[in-house]
Amino acid sequence: MHKHKRLVIVGCGDIGSRVAVLMQKQGWQVHGLRRNPARLPAGITPIAADLNQPECPSDWPQQPIDYVVYAMAAQSMTEAGYQQSYVQGQRHLYSWLAQHKQQPKRIVFVSSTSVYGQNDDSWIDEQSPAEPQRWSGQIMLDAEQCALNSGHPATAVRLTGIYGPDRNMLIKRVREGYHAPHLHSFTNRIHADDAASLIAAILQADAQGQDVESLYIGVDDEPAEQADVVAWLQQQLQVSRVPDLVLTPRSGSKRCSNARARALGWVPQYSSYREGYRVQLADFKE
Repeated sequence: MHKHKRLVIVGCGDIGSRVAVLMQKQGWQVHGLRRNPARLPAGITPIAADLNQPECPSDWPQQPIDYVVYAMAAQSMTEAGYQQSYVQGQRHLYSWLAQHKQQPKRIVFVSSTSVYGQNDDSWIDEQSPAEPQRWSGQIMLDAEQCALNSGHPATAVRLTGIYGPDRNMLIKRVREGYHAPHLHSFTNRIHADDAASLIAAILQADAQGQDVESLYIGVDDEPAEQADVVAWLQQQLQVSRVPDLVLTPRSGSKRCSNARARALGWVPQYSSYREGYRVQLADFKE
């Protein structure tokens, strides 16, 4: 009988909790760190902590830790907030691991495709240059480096636009009459369940001794023009557009490839926005 793998999820919010449940089903022992652990899924061992504080939390596990997933969300959409959540918080984590002489087999850092500045509809993969145009992407890139230089094996997972339960902003806008007839910039998405299953697949592969890369892009099979997504939602919701309500363009236009993630054996459950939003629309309540 092999001993259970021990996983700590730092920032056990929406995506972290989904990963926690998946790994628990695989028989892993999962600890979830968040400020208010009351909202953790059942059976996840709580670690109540504020990652802004350098002191190691009192309920930090004393046993060896096999894996860590760092899935923090920025506390505020400011440079200071990003710096604190993604870089400073990670440094605190590595000092706690050192304090307890814990040597995880791999750290998985949840990053974002905001590190890419491309705006020419080109296809992007893990080999493409990451030259962010905005401070948010720049701090994310610094945070990835922090993980890769931590002294532990590390993988950054660059997630594209996450949607799914409780992420209904676009649906609400379209229902209010917003439209985007001229937005031909490409957008990339991943359903929250698929984001979690990719992170789980990386953990699983590493635990089974498969070769795991230091970088993966998390995206569905079909980058789509914003105009097409909005038009499809209008059709599904059977709403007409209000002339004055026009959606503003997102920054950048690129098409992200999931070939490397698929090579690991991962397959998205929702291959495009249509499959994912269809489920979401069925459950959508005000």
